Amino acid sequence: MRRLVTAIVAISAVAAGAAAGGAIPAGAATASGGFGTAVGVPGLFNLNKGGGGGVSGVSCVSAGSCTAAGTYFDAHHAEQGFAVSEQNGRWGKAIEIPGLGKLNAQGGEALVGPVACGSAGNCTVGGAYAYDGTGFRFSSFIATEHDGKWSKAVSLERDGDVYSISCPSGGNCVAAGGATSAIGEYYLIGDAFVKEQSAGSWGPIKFIPGLLTLEGNGDPEISGSWTTSVDCLSPGNCTAGGAYLDKNGAEHGFVAAETKGVWGSAIEVPGLAALNTAGDAEVNSVSCDHSGTCVAGGYYSSSGSHGFVAVETNGVWGQATEVPGLATLNTGGSAEVTSVSCSSADCAALGTYQDSKQHRQVFVATEKNGAWGKAIEVPGLAALNTGSATVGALSCGSSGCAAGGSFVDRSHHDQGFVVLERNGTWGKATLLHELAVLNQGGHAAVASVSCPSQGSCTAGGSYIGRHHLRQSFVTTPS
Repeated sequence: MRRLVTAIVAISAVAAGAAAGGAIPAGAATASGGFGTAVGVPGLFNLNKGGGGGVSGVSCVSAGSCTAAGTYFDAHHAEQGFAVSEQNGRWGKAIEIPGLGKLNAQGGEALVGPVACGSAGNCTVGGAYAYDGTGFRFSSFIATEHDGKWSKAVSLERDGDVYSISCPSGGNCVAAGGATSAIGEYYLIGDAFVKEQSAGSWGPIKFIPGLLTLEGNGDPEISGSWTTSVDCLSPGNCTAGGAYLDKNGAEHGFVAAETKGVWGSAIEVPGLAALNTAGDAEVNSVSCDHSGTCVAGGYYSSSGSHGFVAVETNGVWGQATEVPGLATLNTGGSAEVTSVSCSSADCAALGTYQDSKQHRQVFVATEKNGAWGKAIEVPGLAALNTGSATVGALSCGSSGCAAGGSFVDRSHHDQGFVVLERNGTWGKATLLHELAVLNQGGHAAVASVSCPSQGSCTAGGSYIGRHHLRQSFVTTPS
């Protein structure tokens, strides 16, 4: 099992006291393309006295109207959560997520992950916080913004986490997660859950039906499930994916659909069992377009790990298949699809693989009319990356897709990159110029991207500034 509460912050794990290194790598392209200018999150420096965290999620409803969320370390070195909103292309000041500090008072550790907005000023953020001093016991939470004002964070499930949120319209959201905390060598296993907001009001937690049967009604200390991703086309019509453990402790990937407010039974992704001979599989991401086509992506294990995709058409899931061409790239035997995203035009998959030098590299693949093209290494990234690269997130809008992550340059510093896809063709990986300048500590990463409309994408992540403190950044419209 790899799904732990600490996996929710998608930034590079690096030492805060890194050697200075803000120089732009030789030969690195720095054109912003569909991204704007990278800036430090306004107001966060005054909160972030301990120097840590970063933006973990960004959601935009239109160009210049976005919300970002993440974590920081206060003066007592406790990890706290923040949110910041952009209106008309101008970012306001970051605020501590109301009430989260009180929930987090004993454990001193908050993990802020997904954020989603249904309309301007109407967003939801989720994650987990430590509810005791052990550093291992976490409870899931959500906080809601209504007409630009954040309500207090609400605790959900003990020993749980919120991994994904989807808001198809203002005041209508679904938060999804599961219980997967670790204490020493032991896991506390619970059930995959969703919590739904309708017309601004949150309903009770629902457990996705059918998972107990898939788990084999096994020992609750061994079997369990969690939802990693949810995507809703309209209120009450959603698709979710995740993983479950059977009675023998083997891990499998599942998908489930909600229609007109009723969740159907979860099923194992068709064909995944035949691929997953080592018993370690998971759906990392799901995405649907407005034609009703959905895509799921993740990994399975068989003489190493491999990335898979599966496509649902007219309510029927096709067979899971390894991403075409990925086996040729994955000479190091460790690959996975980390994110999928669909627009009205096509879908894309983003993930990582290991090359023959055991360096982690980033791939992209594009689906059109139900057929997947071959996975390719992100163009231009090999010339920049001298070590292992990471991925943040993927987002597809009406004019194409964007992705981001980090790579290791020739000076052994982490730098953040973005890459754009237009008309089915991926461009070269580029640096955000201002981020490279801000990154005086030599450790930067793009953790999240959002592309709501034609020609406009927003990114967020982290860097180490001149004070050797980890800081958060967002981009502003170009």
